[in-house]
Amino acid sequence: MTTVDTPFALLDTARLDRNAARLRDRLAVLGVPLRLHVKTAKSVEVARRVHGDGPITVSTLAEAEHFADAGYRDVLYAVGLSPHKLPRVAALLRRGVRLTVLLDSTAQAEALTSFAREEGLRVPALIEIDCDGHRGGVQVTDPALPEIGRTLGDNLAGVLTHAGESYFAYTPETLHRAAQHERDVAVAAADVLRGAGLACDIVSVGSTPTAHAATDLSGVTEVRAGNYVFFDLVMAGIGVCTTDDLALSVAVTVIGHQHDRNWVITDGGWMATSRDRGTQAQAVDQGYGLVAHLDGAIIPGLVMTGASQEHGVLSTRDGSPVPDLPLGTHLRILPNHACATAAQHDRYHLVGGGTWTRHRGW
Repeated sequence: MTTVDTPFALLDTARLDRNAARLRDRLAVLGVPLRLHVKTAKSVEVARRVHGDGPITVSTLAEAEHFADAGYRDVLYAVGLSPHKLPRVAALLRRGVRLTVLLDSTAQAEALTSFAREEGLRVPALIEIDCDGHRGGVQVTDPALPEIGRTLGDNLAGVLTHAGESYFAYTPETLHRAAQHERDVAVAAADVLRGAGLACDIVSVGSTPTAHAATDLSGVTEVRAGNYVFFDLVMAGIGVCTTDDLALSVAVTVIGHQHDRNWVITDGGWMATSRDRGTQAQAVDQGYGLVAHLDGAIIPGLVMTGASQEHGVLSTRDGSPVPDLPLGTHLRILPNHACATAAQHDRYHLVGGGTWTRHRGW
């Protein structure tokens, strides 16, 4: 592995398999199927490894097209739909892909319905429901909810929630409450639509934290999660996993020292690890990432504390002398946010040899 030029994304498939099995077994007990979110890995090889050819969620139409090329036929595009993207949606539908889209306004519903009528297509759509004020979605009590459903007509497929605020829940109790609230809001929204005489076949919930904290998913038809395949320091910080579960890291090389500053310099800057500082608001700030030996063993107290484009700065958390890491030493950086770090790379180098490709673009 040290013959590969650094920096590069390094993927531990044993940890990947373990992470996948953990959630798969949990959802089997709860009796709800998984719709894998591929936005973290954006890799057909990863998806097939952990989920076969099962239903997937995507965050871009480019992902939908890429995975359609690989044979995936049940795809949810889980980002609010802009009308100008409808021709790409139609192209996928005509290829035989069961593509479902997402919206949260009457204006979007009107645009979709008009387009579908003109094209002679059914464009299945989920209404996004706001369960925690995190981002998009309509409130369950908003009169717009049944109005959007009526506007969609036969295109209405169901409802979707995403408990984004669960990423800021730091105890098992708050995580469980977030998961239960997500489920309760989604089911209540479905009941509103059904009470208005509208069909609501799909009740979709999901985030990596709530998928691991839920104990009751009655009324839910599918769970979406993606980060869990790799996990990261943010997930470890809220207690969803441990650092031993992190499957993704970035391999870097020591290229210099600043002894008067107690720094070790590597060739892995933010272009390799991203600028994500997602642990900054947590109880333990992990800087730009934890540092491990190439074999995966974490180096106690050493943190990536600085990042310019192609340089990483390593220093100790408590100001003690940095360990002896000679020029040319290969290390791993464990990322704060797996999605952001993976996005910096076009392939994964596997522990033990081999590579898997990664898709990019919109």
